[in-house]
Amino acid sequence: MIGRLNHVAIAVPDLEKAARTYHETLGARVSAPADEPDHGVTVVFVELPNTKIELLHPLGKNSPIAKFLERNPDGGMHHLCYEVEDIIAARDRLKAAGARVLGDGEPKIGAHGKPVLFLHPKDFVGTLVEIEQV
Repeated sequence: MIGRLNHVAIAVPDLEKAARTYHETLGARVSAPADEPDHGVTVVFVELPNTKIELLHPLGKNSPIAKFLERNPDGGMHHLCYEVEDIIAARDRLKAAGARVLGDGEPKIGAHGKPVLFLHPKDFVGTLVEIEQV
């Protein structure tokens, strides 16, 4: 069921500084910032040969990333995203196995324009997991 690692998401208190660090210090190709109002974030993607790093910054006071940064003011890893072929089949299989799907359980369109769901971190050794249909 689980496919390749799509991205590692890192919440950052200063998006411009974080993007500059990846670009200037590490020499990575970095996308322009993009607002994702449905998810309450502004994202920048760092392109790597085998995956991506997604830099997340709050978009508004009610952003889940704002709450994360209150608890982790320096930022840090927020979630891992894995690809799945069929998000509904994956959701149903995960729920049948006892995994908790966050929100209303229906996929939303993510930053890549594809359906995504998030899974409760307590069900995945303390790590928030995103699944994305490819």
